Amino acid sequence: MIWLAFAAAVLALFGLVQAVLGWLLAARFRAAARPVPTTRPPVSLLKPLHGDEPLLEQALGSLCQQNGYPCQIVFGVQDPEDAALAVVERVRARFPDADIAVVVDPTQHGPNRKVGNLINMLPAAKHDVLAIADSDLHVVPDYLERLVAALERPGTGLVTTLYAGLPATPGLSGALGATAITHYFLPGALLARGMGRQDCLGATMMLRRETLARIGGLESLVTHLADDNALGRLVRGLGLTVRLAAAVPATTVPETTFAALFRHELRWARTVRALEPAAFAASSMQYPLVWSALALLASCGEAWALVLCAAAWAVRALAARGIDRAMAAFQPGLAFRAPLWLLPLRELMSMAVTIASYAGQRVDWRGHTLRADGPVAAPHVLYAAAPLKWTDPLS
Repeated sequence: MIWLAFAAAVLALFGLVQAVLGWLLAARFRAAARPVPTTRPPVSLLKPLHGDEPLLEQALGSLCQQNGYPCQIVFGVQDPEDAALAVVERVRARFPDADIAVVVDPTQHGPNRKVGNLINMLPAAKHDVLAIADSDLHVVPDYLERLVAALERPGTGLVTTLYAGLPATPGLSGALGATAITHYFLPGALLARGMGRQDCLGATMMLRRETLARIGGLESLVTHLADDNALGRLVRGLGLTVRLAAAVPATTVPETTFAALFRHELRWARTVRALEPAAFAASSMQYPLVWSALALLASCGEAWALVLCAAAWAVRALAARGIDRAMAAFQPGLAFRAPLWLLPLRELMSMAVTIASYAGQRVDWRGHTLRADGPVAAPHVLYAAAPLKWTDPLS
């Protein structure tokens, strides 16, 4: 048992190092200069919709307040009875000057229904700069300016963003989901970029129409569950860079029950495990509170293990608050501060999801059952295998 205690302690130390690095990278991301675009090319922003999600009107309305930036917004659904259409009409009434197009087309192009929806929407897009944003994304008024500033940089083929969690309702499940995104996924994504990866984080994707054509169009993505990472890999295959914009929108965490949140996170976990098994196994190291607790139990309450537990809690709490402060600068009025007592429960749940992911490959995605396998990586890689060469995560 003492060897188990020592092994768990080593894993806890690895997790604490990762937590501190993520905290420092988030602070550096906040302090970095925010470039302003030299030109203002008009943008067609594609927003695929499915149902009346929590906070949907708030999220869609935020797109219509872009500091006068020239923008067309294309909303798309595949069901003429989709409840999201009523939300779009309310947004249109609130912002009568917004350039909004709505596409209703039931045509299916493959197993990925979101990409199929986008294929139906693309002919309505008027401009050569294209952006794709998730339906549940809340953005600030200079969101498009920051994306375009990143796209202008030489050699850039695709722009993506970090994002933080925003609970739709008060309660434990929403807070757990939000802190998983803000305090684990977000710093993990920064760390992965520092280790040489250029993952496309699919909540936001911006590219030129010509780049999309060169990779085979949206049709090249329709067989992939993780279409965002498929897009990133195809763009990198052209010799172009996937750039991280100086923006951090918020994504709605809609779950109101623990069971719903568990199913959602199990989908992420099984997709990552099927497509990046080594990276997924390594991701379990990012839970120092779980590993330090295991060390305490295995050591039968040894003093050194008790000190490790206390240190892990303190470091993890400081890192979480540091990330909160960094992200508040990007999200006026949207930033969510998870209670620190939630962190041990969050890590226990994450470890449970990790273990459960090995029990199968089936995932639930908007009411459809799919298999979590395919040739590309998944969107929520929290800790990714990467070359040992360190690169600037903000470059």
